[in-house]
Amino acid sequence: MPLKLKVLFVLAEAYPLAKTGGLGDVGPALARALVEAGVEVRLLMPAYRAAARRFEGKAVGKPFRVLEGSDRVRLIKGRLPEFGVPTWLVDCPALYDRPGGPYADEHGHDWWDNSLRFAILCKVAAMFASGQGLDGWKADVVHGHDWHAGLASAYTAFDPAATGATVFTIHNLAYQGNFDRKVRHALGIDSLAFHMDGLEFYGHLSFMKAGLWYSDRITTVSPTYARQILDKENGCGMDGLLHHRRDRLSGILNGVDHTVWDPATDRCLPARYGLGDMEGKSRCKIALQERFGLPKGPEIPVVGMVGRMAYQKGWDILADAIPRILPDRVQFVMVGSGDEALEAGMRELAAHHPGGVGFVQGYDEELAHLVCAGSDIFTVPSRFEPSGLTQMYAQCYGTPPVVRRTGGLVDSVTEITQATLADGTGTGFFFDRPSGDALAAAIRRAVGLYRSDRDTWRCIQANGMRMDFSWRSAAGRYVEVYEKALEDRRARTGGGRG
Repeated sequence: MPLKLKVLFVLAEAYPLAKTGGLGDVGPALARALVEAGVEVRLLMPAYRAAARRFEGKAVGKPFRVLEGSDRVRLIKGRLPEFGVPTWLVDCPALYDRPGGPYADEHGHDWWDNSLRFAILCKVAAMFASGQGLDGWKADVVHGHDWHAGLASAYTAFDPAATGATVFTIHNLAYQGNFDRKVRHALGIDSLAFHMDGLEFYGHLSFMKAGLWYSDRITTVSPTYARQILDKENGCGMDGLLHHRRDRLSGILNGVDHTVWDPATDRCLPARYGLGDMEGKSRCKIALQERFGLPKGPEIPVVGMVGRMAYQKGWDILADAIPRILPDRVQFVMVGSGDEALEAGMRELAAHHPGGVGFVQGYDEELAHLVCAGSDIFTVPSRFEPSGLTQMYAQCYGTPPVVRRTGGLVDSVTEITQATLADGTGTGFFFDRPSGDALAAAIRRAVGLYRSDRDTWRCIQANGMRMDFSWRSAAGRYVEVYEKALEDRRARTGGGRG
């Protein structure tokens, strides 16, 4: 391994500059953990309008053209706010200086030119792998995160001057960045690369497939998900390719950034607390009930959910379960946005049950923290879940989760059984079938224990709060992956470091 391993993270979003989901949390937290492990990490992401306004940086070098026919870009150099990690924003106003979010306009419609927007990001990343004079820095490893960064591995492979190795992380295989084959010309993709053993995926050009095919090493965000995506049910059409490259695939569970998610220091909470003194959690519950306009009372169990509203996440399963449980005098608080039909369904539930259901549409970082802290139970009813973070946050905040038995949920929650209660490891409740009645039954088990045995409940809370979800272990695993990627690169090119 190089004396000071240099790794470039290629990201579509990074908190606090841009965040639509867990990807925005994972990149910065992992980067900081790697820095603490002695790795030199730098981030590369687009200069979206909101991100550029918050970013304190300086333009470096002259504007340059990345792809023929596209606008010139320039790099803005600074540090990621709150994390201090060196960061470049790819500044191209024609592509990124727009209202709305990273992927869609203010009405939720995908940007028509997303293929070009993220190809530019990937091409710039690949230039760092060959040391083409970009700010005088050269990456040993280009680490692309999710489909938006998939072409970085392809562009690096196409460049004979590139010496950097490539690693690609699947955060969610269901989102693949598949575009009309006609975009190939604008993206500078030679026809020789557009075939089954390359970028072509059922007639489309696929950013995800580019990352899976051309990267030296592939990771995904939990061991169980790494196994599941080899099956046809969860492989999203990529299972054959993943089987072909399974010797290069690793599953590394995501972690929690405890500088952000810690009830003892959390600035978002009205009261802080820890294992030695849980009084603050009771105050957070009252504040949560007030925030959602629900009757206050410590004896009323509150079930929380926060996240992107998508079919994958099981919001419709929760909507089906809620009416089954409300007669048991249980409250529900939910924060999320996404699918319009799911949003409408939750708004309707909240309107019909004003004393039992509270829903806030959108994403509010401070409110997300309050839901984790103030709820008694947290639910993640996903149909599939590559990793999941909110179930980890909930455990850190002494809020036992009710989750479906899939993906990273299996790897991060220990099911409550007689045996795990006895040995002090049980932290949550599972259900199997993706249905409202199965989720309702699991929540009833949790509510029953909450009401009948508060001593045992406090033990379960303590078990979760003692869990080590820090990024330290994951960072060590990623360093191992980087070393293997460099070995693969040297073996393929027949040389040492460039």
